[in-house]
Amino acid sequence: MSDAEDPIRRSDLPARFAMGVLMISVAIAVTMLGGWPFRVLAAAAAAVMLVEWGDMHKVPRLWSCAGAGLLGLLLLAGVEYLYPAAEALLEFEGADLAPNWQAFAAALGGALLLALLSRRAVLGAGLAYVGIPAFALVSLSWVWEALVFWVFVVTWATDIFAYFAGRAIGGPKLAPRISPNKTWAGLVGGMAGAAACGWLLATWFQMEPFFLWAGAAMGLIAQAGDLFESWVKRRAGVKDSGTLLPGHGGVLDRLDGLLAVAIATALLLMAGYWTA
Repeated sequence: MSDAEDPIRRSDLPARFAMGVLMISVAIAVTMLGGWPFRVLAAAAAAVMLVEWGDMHKVPRLWSCAGAGLLGLLLLAGVEYLYPAAEALLEFEGADLAPNWQAFAAALGGALLLALLSRRAVLGAGLAYVGIPAFALVSLSWVWEALVFWVFVVTWATDIFAYFAGRAIGGPKLAPRISPNKTWAGLVGGMAGAAACGWLLATWFQMEPFFLWAGAAMGLIAQAGDLFESWVKRRAGVKDSGTLLPGHGGVLDRLDGLLAVAIATALLLMAGYWTA
């Protein structure tokens, strides 16, 4: 993600740019459609990320695929049970995300079950790591699609601004033992970009004041999520989580920061901070 864990070769840039545009376009289109298209895409992405997590930790693919199926079932059935399409929340003001606690508990239960059946605690941890933020993101889409756009935009802005600030300014390394090419300049640049873009989007959609000022904090959270996945990959001895996305690595490589921002945003809304 941001600051690029390894310098990007010039020959990789066209594929990286094209894939980036494609991913953003698909994300925007499906978010606008909402409903089942968004649910299915979120569940599919979560399933792929869990398989990548299993591959990184050398879990037999059969168990990873079984976990991916369980995760998809929990997401699709859980969101339909807690947020049925016929009762979708159409306005943010006064919306209640309390049912998310049930979904998070179900995800933890599924993670424990998967860990026990596979006898691999790391696979159960992966289901919780991916599944809880994935459900949080889907629940936001049923409150107001602008919330999902805001989460996307601050995460993308963090990635882009951190990358260019890190390359243009350089300077001291942020966490050289975890991700050698990330810098403090990239961290600040990413937070600044997230703050500016979050404010602009919140102004455009006339969102609550909380969203005008939360961008920088979410930029920090996005980069913390990125660093966590970098740490996991370093421990696992792999460069990328997968090879599905040309020029980008795996799906988990692209969405690690988004997972962190999605769960942080949902938890803050559940705590009532959106009224601040």
